[in-house]
Amino acid sequence: MKKVITYGTYDLLHVGHINLLRRAKAMGDYLIVVLSTDEFNELKHKTAYHSYEDRKTILEAIKYVDEVLPEYTWEQKIKDVQDNNVDLFVMGHDWEGQFDFLKDYCEVVYLPRTEGISTTKIKHDLNLGVTNHPDNK
Repeated sequence: MKKVITYGTYDLLHVGHINLLRRAKAMGDYLIVVLSTDEFNELKHKTAYHSYEDRKTILEAIKYVDEVLPEYTWEQKIKDVQDNNVDLFVMGHDWEGQFDFLKDYCEVVYLPRTEGISTTKIKHDLNLGVTNHPDNK
C-alpha cells in the first residue's frame, strides 16, 4: 500500500482544497492529512475561522481522506513520515522547495494550486480582515 501525506489548516474549505486532496489521493492508496491545531496556528500568527475539531470533522467526511492527524510543530514532519510509513509527501506548489529535506525519507511532490481561489481570497472577499490579496481580481 502506498501512503501519501499532506499538511494544512484547511479552514473555509473550498474547491482548491478538494482538488489538492483528490490529486494527492490519486497518487497512492491511503491519504493522511496532518491538520494544523489551533495552538500551532497561533504560533504561525494565523487565525482559523473553524476550530481544529470542526476542521477535522469536515476533513474526515471527505471521501479522499483516510486519516486526519494533528500538526503541533513545523519540526514534526520527519517523525510523521517515519511513524506512518509514508511513501509520498504532497504540498501545493506555493511551498516549492520548502520540504525537500524530506526527500531523504520519502518522495516529495509539489502540486499546482487551483487558480483564482484561496482561503485568503475568501476572507478578503468577505471582508474578514485580509486586504490587497493578489488572487482577488
